[in-house]
Amino acid sequence: MKQRKITVAGAGNVGATAAFIAAQHRLGDIVLIDIIKGLAEGKALDMSQAGPVEGYDCKVTGTTDWSLTKDSDIVIVTSGMPRKPGMSRDDLLAKNTEIIKAVTEQIVKYSPSSFIIVVCNPLDAMVNAAAMISGFDKNRVMGMAGALDSARFAHFISEKLSVPASSIDCLLLGGHGDDMVPLPRFTKVSGKPLTELLDEEIIEGIVKRTRMGGIEVVNLMGTSAYYAPAAGAVKMAEAILSDSRIVMPCCAYCDKEYDVGGCFVGVPVVLGAKGVEKVVELELNEQEKKAFAASAGHVKDLVEKIRKMI
Repeated sequence: MKQRKITVAGAGNVGATAAFIAAQHRLGDIVLIDIIKGLAEGKALDMSQAGPVEGYDCKVTGTTDWSLTKDSDIVIVTSGMPRKPGMSRDDLLAKNTEIIKAVTEQIVKYSPSSFIIVVCNPLDAMVNAAAMISGFDKNRVMGMAGALDSARFAHFISEKLSVPASSIDCLLLGGHGDDMVPLPRFTKVSGKPLTELLDEEIIEGIVKRTRMGGIEVVNLMGTSAYYAPAAGAVKMAEAILSDSRIVMPCCAYCDKEYDVGGCFVGVPVVLGAKGVEKVVELELNEQEKKAFAASAGHVKDLVEKIRKMI
Protein backbone atom coordinates (compact mmCIF):
# COMPACT_ATOMS: atom_id res chain seq x y z
CA MET A 1 0.00 0.00 0.00
CA LYS A 2 1.32 3.41 -0.99
CA GLN A 3 2.47 5.51 1.93
CA ARG A 4 0.34 8.59 2.40
CA LYS A 5 1.99 11.96 1.89
CA ILE A 6 1.05 15.20 3.63
CA THR A 7 2.63 18.51 2.71
CA VAL A 8 2.51 21.43 5.12
CA ALA A 9 3.15 24.76 3.42
CA GLY A 10 4.73 27.16 5.89
CA ALA A 11 7.17 26.15 8.61
CA GLY A 12 6.18 28.78 11.13
CA ASN A 13 4.42 28.09 14.41
CA VAL A 14 1.19 26.69 12.91
CA GLY A 15 2.86 24.74 10.11
CA ALA A 16 5.58 23.16 12.21
CA THR A 17 3.07 22.21 14.90
CA ALA A 18 0.73 20.68 12.30
CA ALA A 19 3.60 18.68 10.81
CA PHE A 20 4.61 17.40 14.24
CA ILE A 21 1.07 16.39 15.19
CA ALA A 22 0.60 14.65 11.83
CA ALA A 23 3.81 12.70 12.42
CA GLN A 24 2.71 11.75 15.94
CA HIS A 25 -0.60 10.54 14.50
CA ARG A 26 1.31 8.51 11.89
CA LEU A 27 -0.72 9.95 9.02
CA GLY A 28 2.04 9.34 6.50
CA ASP A 29 5.27 10.90 5.27
CA ILE A 30 5.46 14.62 5.94
CA VAL A 31 6.96 17.35 3.78
CA LEU A 32 7.41 20.73 5.47
CA ILE A 33 8.13 23.53 3.01
CA ASP A 34 9.01 27.19 3.49
CA ILE A 35 10.66 29.98 1.52
CA ILE A 36 13.22 30.58 4.29
CA LYS A 37 16.25 28.39 3.67
CA GLY A 38 17.05 26.15 6.61
CA LEU A 39 13.85 26.78 8.59
CA ALA A 40 11.84 23.81 7.36
CA GLU A 41 14.97 21.66 7.09
CA GLY A 42 15.92 22.28 10.70
CA LYS A 43 12.45 21.72 12.09
CA ALA A 44 12.03 18.54 10.04
CA LEU A 45 15.33 17.21 11.35
CA ASP A 46 14.24 17.99 14.90
CA MET A 47 10.93 16.17 14.34
CA SER A 48 12.71 13.19 12.81
CA GLN A 49 14.87 12.92 15.90
CA ALA A 50 11.74 12.97 18.07
CA GLY A 51 10.47 9.91 16.22
CA PRO A 52 12.33 7.33 18.30
CA VAL A 53 10.96 8.97 21.46
CA GLU A 54 7.37 9.29 20.22
CA GLY A 55 7.32 5.96 18.40
CA TYR A 56 6.72 7.10 14.83
CA ASP A 57 8.95 6.25 11.88
CA CYS A 58 7.41 8.24 9.03
CA LYS A 59 9.76 10.29 6.91
CA VAL A 60 9.79 14.02 7.71
CA THR A 61 11.39 16.20 5.05
CA GLY A 62 12.10 19.91 5.22
CA THR A 63 12.65 21.82 2.01
CA THR A 64 12.30 24.98 -0.06
CA ASP A 65 11.80 22.86 -3.21
CA TRP A 66 8.19 22.31 -4.25
CA SER A 67 9.13 19.34 -6.42
CA LEU A 68 9.64 17.31 -3.23
CA THR A 69 5.94 17.74 -2.47
CA LYS A 70 4.94 15.92 -5.67
CA ASP A 71 1.88 13.67 -5.44
CA SER A 72 0.86 14.77 -1.95
CA ASP A 73 -2.50 13.43 -0.80
CA ILE A 74 -3.22 16.49 1.33
CA VAL A 75 -1.66 19.95 1.47
CA ILE A 76 -2.21 21.98 4.63
CA VAL A 77 -1.61 25.65 3.84
CA THR A 78 -0.40 27.68 6.79
CA SER A 79 1.73 30.13 4.78
CA GLY A 80 0.88 33.76 5.42
CA MET A 81 1.27 36.66 7.79
CA PRO A 82 -0.01 36.02 11.31
CA ARG A 83 -2.03 38.56 13.23
CA LYS A 84 -0.37 40.99 15.59
CA PRO A 85 -1.99 42.96 18.42
CA GLY A 86 -4.36 45.58 17.04
CA MET A 87 -4.87 43.75 13.74
CA SER A 88 -8.06 42.17 12.50
CA ARG A 89 -8.06 39.08 10.31
CA ASP A 90 -9.22 41.26 7.42
CA ASP A 91 -6.08 43.40 7.70
CA LEU A 92 -4.16 40.45 6.24
CA LEU A 93 -6.25 40.21 3.08
CA ALA A 94 -3.98 41.64 0.35
CA LYS A 95 -0.69 40.13 1.48
CA ASN A 96 -2.07 36.70 2.23
CA THR A 97 -4.01 36.59 -1.05
CA GLU A 98 -0.67 37.06 -2.81
CA ILE A 99 0.86 34.25 -0.76
CA ILE A 100 -2.10 31.91 -1.28
CA LYS A 101 -1.90 32.49 -5.02
CA ALA A 102 1.77 31.52 -5.15
CA VAL A 103 1.29 28.46 -2.94
CA THR A 104 -1.84 27.23 -4.72
CA GLU A 105 -0.15 27.43 -8.12
CA GLN A 106 2.57 25.11 -6.82
CA ILE A 107 -0.01 22.71 -5.40
CA VAL A 108 -1.75 22.52 -8.77
CA LYS A 109 1.58 21.92 -10.52
CA TYR A 110 2.88 19.15 -8.27
CA SER A 111 -0.18 17.63 -6.55
CA PRO A 112 -3.19 18.12 -8.85
CA SER A 113 -5.17 15.34 -7.16
CA SER A 114 -4.65 16.56 -3.60
CA PHE A 115 -7.03 17.98 -1.02
CA ILE A 116 -6.29 21.52 0.17
CA ILE A 117 -6.86 22.54 3.79
CA VAL A 118 -6.34 26.27 4.28
CA VAL A 119 -5.42 27.64 7.70
CA CYS A 120 -4.20 31.23 7.12
CA ASN A 121 -6.34 34.34 7.66
CA PRO A 122 -8.74 35.79 6.76
CA LEU A 123 -9.66 32.12 6.62
CA ASP A 124 -12.88 31.99 4.63
CA ALA A 125 -11.60 34.50 2.08
CA MET A 126 -8.37 32.54 1.62
CA VAL A 127 -10.31 29.30 1.04
CA ASN A 128 -12.33 31.03 -1.66
CA ALA A 129 -9.07 32.30 -3.19
CA ALA A 130 -7.48 28.83 -3.18
CA ALA A 131 -10.58 27.38 -4.84
CA MET A 132 -10.65 30.02 -7.56
CA ILE A 133 -6.94 29.73 -8.29
CA SER A 134 -6.74 25.93 -8.19
CA GLY A 135 -9.88 25.13 -10.13
CA PHE A 136 -10.17 21.98 -8.01
CA ASP A 137 -13.51 20.32 -7.39
CA LYS A 138 -15.13 22.20 -4.56
CA ASN A 139 -15.23 19.16 -2.28
CA ARG A 140 -11.39 19.08 -2.35
CA VAL A 141 -10.86 22.62 -1.02
CA MET A 142 -11.76 23.54 2.54
CA GLY A 143 -10.69 25.63 5.49
CA MET A 144 -9.84 24.92 9.08
CA ALA A 145 -11.94 27.25 11.19
CA GLY A 146 -14.88 25.43 12.67
CA ALA A 147 -12.63 22.76 14.15
CA LEU A 148 -10.76 25.49 16.01
CA ASP A 149 -13.74 27.64 16.94
CA SER A 150 -15.81 24.70 18.17
CA ALA A 151 -12.84 23.54 20.25
CA ARG A 152 -12.61 26.97 21.84
CA PHE A 153 -16.37 26.94 22.47
CA ALA A 154 -16.12 23.49 24.05
CA HIS A 155 -13.15 24.52 26.20
CA PHE A 156 -14.90 27.56 27.62
CA ILE A 157 -18.03 25.50 28.33
CA SER A 158 -15.96 22.81 30.05
CA GLU A 159 -14.34 25.44 32.27
CA LYS A 160 -17.69 26.91 33.26
CA LEU A 161 -19.32 23.53 33.99
CA SER A 162 -16.19 21.76 35.29
CA VAL A 163 -16.77 18.84 32.91
CA PRO A 164 -14.43 17.16 30.41
CA ALA A 165 -14.33 18.94 27.05
CA SER A 166 -14.65 15.49 25.46
CA SER A 167 -18.22 15.29 26.78
CA ILE A 168 -19.25 18.37 24.80
CA ASP A 169 -20.59 18.36 21.23
CA CYS A 170 -20.93 21.79 19.70
CA LEU A 171 -21.33 23.37 16.27
CA LEU A 172 -20.77 26.79 14.76
CA LEU A 173 -21.68 28.53 11.54
CA GLY A 174 -20.38 31.49 9.59
CA GLY A 175 -17.05 33.10 8.89
CA HIS A 176 -13.97 32.70 11.06
CA GLY A 177 -14.21 36.10 12.64
CA ASP A 178 -15.91 38.23 15.24
CA ASP A 179 -19.30 37.57 13.61
CA MET A 180 -19.06 33.76 13.74
CA VAL A 181 -22.24 32.05 14.95
CA PRO A 182 -21.83 29.58 17.83
CA LEU A 183 -25.02 27.54 18.24
CA PRO A 184 -25.95 26.94 21.89
CA ARG A 185 -29.24 25.27 20.86
CA PHE A 186 -27.29 22.55 19.05
CA THR A 187 -24.62 22.17 21.74
CA LYS A 188 -24.90 19.23 24.11
CA VAL A 189 -23.02 18.19 27.24
CA SER A 190 -23.19 14.43 27.78
CA GLY A 191 -26.31 14.48 25.63
CA LYS A 192 -28.01 17.29 27.54
CA PRO A 193 -28.73 20.62 25.79
CA LEU A 194 -26.45 23.42 26.94
CA THR A 195 -29.48 25.68 27.26
CA GLU A 196 -30.75 23.45 30.10
CA LEU A 197 -27.44 23.62 31.98
CA LEU A 198 -26.52 27.32 31.85
CA ASP A 199 -28.62 30.46 31.85
CA GLU A 200 -28.79 32.75 28.83
CA GLU A 201 -26.48 35.42 30.22
CA ILE A 202 -23.67 32.96 30.97
CA ILE A 203 -24.06 31.32 27.56
CA GLU A 204 -23.87 34.70 25.84
CA GLY A 205 -20.64 35.41 27.72
CA ILE A 206 -19.16 32.14 26.48
CA VAL A 207 -20.31 32.89 22.93
CA LYS A 208 -18.64 36.31 23.06
CA ARG A 209 -15.39 34.87 24.40
CA THR A 210 -15.42 32.24 21.64
CA ARG A 211 -15.81 34.94 18.99
CA MET A 212 -12.88 36.82 20.52
CA GLY A 213 -10.86 33.67 21.19
CA GLY A 214 -8.24 34.44 18.57
CA ILE A 215 -7.50 38.01 19.63
CA GLU A 216 -7.38 36.92 23.28
CA VAL A 217 -4.41 34.71 22.43
CA VAL A 218 -2.84 37.39 20.20
CA ASN A 219 -3.03 39.97 22.97
CA LEU A 220 -1.47 37.58 25.48
CA MET A 221 1.55 36.43 23.48
CA GLY A 222 1.83 38.92 20.64
CA THR A 223 1.04 36.57 17.76
CA SER A 224 -1.62 34.18 16.53
CA ALA A 225 -2.50 30.89 18.16
CA TYR A 226 -0.89 27.77 16.75
CA TYR A 227 -1.41 24.64 18.86
CA ALA A 228 -5.20 24.57 18.48
CA PRO A 229 -5.31 25.66 14.80
CA ALA A 230 -2.70 23.04 13.91
CA ALA A 231 -4.60 20.35 15.79
CA GLY A 232 -7.80 21.31 13.97
CA ALA A 233 -6.15 21.08 10.56
CA VAL A 234 -4.65 17.66 11.32
CA LYS A 235 -8.01 16.40 12.58
CA MET A 236 -9.51 17.32 9.22
CA ALA A 237 -6.67 15.63 7.32
CA GLU A 238 -7.05 12.51 9.43
CA ALA A 239 -10.80 12.37 8.75
CA ILE A 240 -10.14 12.42 5.00
CA LEU A 241 -7.28 9.91 5.04
CA SER A 242 -9.15 7.47 7.30
CA ASP A 243 -12.52 8.01 5.60
CA SER A 244 -14.04 8.44 9.04
CA ARG A 245 -17.01 10.49 7.77
CA ILE A 246 -17.16 12.51 10.96
CA VAL A 247 -19.37 15.57 11.25
CA MET A 248 -17.47 18.72 12.05
CA PRO A 249 -17.70 22.39 11.15
CA CYS A 250 -15.28 23.70 8.54
CA CYS A 251 -15.18 26.25 5.75
CA ALA A 252 -16.85 24.55 2.79
CA TYR A 253 -18.66 25.46 -0.40
CA CYS A 254 -22.36 26.20 -0.13
CA ASP A 255 -24.77 27.11 -2.90
CA LYS A 256 -28.39 26.24 -2.10
CA GLU A 257 -27.32 25.07 1.35
CA TYR A 258 -28.30 27.69 3.93
CA ASP A 259 -29.17 29.93 0.94
CA VAL A 260 -25.54 31.00 0.71
CA GLY A 261 -25.57 31.28 -3.08
CA GLY A 262 -22.09 30.10 -4.03
CA CYS A 263 -19.37 30.77 -1.47
CA PHE A 264 -17.06 28.94 0.93
CA VAL A 265 -18.13 29.63 4.51
CA GLY A 266 -18.24 27.83 7.86
CA VAL A 267 -20.86 25.07 8.09
CA PRO A 268 -21.13 21.56 9.57
CA VAL A 269 -19.98 18.95 7.04
CA VAL A 270 -19.31 15.25 6.68
CA LEU A 271 -15.59 14.73 6.08
CA GLY A 272 -14.44 11.52 4.44
CA ALA A 273 -12.37 10.06 1.63
CA LYS A 274 -13.98 12.40 -0.92
CA GLY A 275 -13.25 15.44 1.22
CA VAL A 276 -16.36 17.45 1.98
CA GLU A 277 -18.95 14.77 1.26
CA LYS A 278 -22.03 16.60 2.50
CA VAL A 279 -23.05 19.90 4.04
CA VAL A 280 -25.22 19.22 7.09
CA GLU A 281 -28.16 21.62 7.16
CA LEU A 282 -29.60 22.50 10.54
CA GLU A 283 -33.08 23.86 11.18
CA LEU A 284 -32.13 27.37 12.25
CA ASN A 285 -34.47 29.79 13.96
CA GLU A 286 -34.90 33.32 12.62
CA GLN A 287 -32.26 34.83 14.90
CA GLU A 288 -29.69 32.21 13.88
CA LYS A 289 -30.55 32.64 10.19
CA LYS A 290 -30.07 36.39 10.45
CA ALA A 291 -26.72 36.06 12.22
CA PHE A 292 -25.47 33.51 9.71
CA ALA A 293 -26.57 35.61 6.74
CA ALA A 294 -24.68 38.61 8.14
CA SER A 295 -21.53 36.55 8.67
CA ALA A 296 -21.72 34.98 5.21
CA GLY A 297 -22.31 38.43 3.74
CA HIS A 298 -19.07 39.66 5.27
CA VAL A 299 -17.21 36.74 3.70
CA LYS A 300 -18.75 37.53 0.31
CA ASP A 301 -17.59 41.15 0.59
CA LEU A 302 -14.01 39.97 1.10
CA VAL A 303 -14.29 37.52 -1.79
CA GLU A 304 -15.29 40.35 -4.13
CA LYS A 305 -12.12 42.20 -3.13
CA ILE A 306 -10.08 39.08 -3.79
CA ARG A 307 -11.50 38.69 -7.30
CA LYS A 308 -9.87 41.99 -8.20
CA MET A 309 -6.52 40.84 -6.81
CA ILE A 310 -6.19 37.54 -8.66
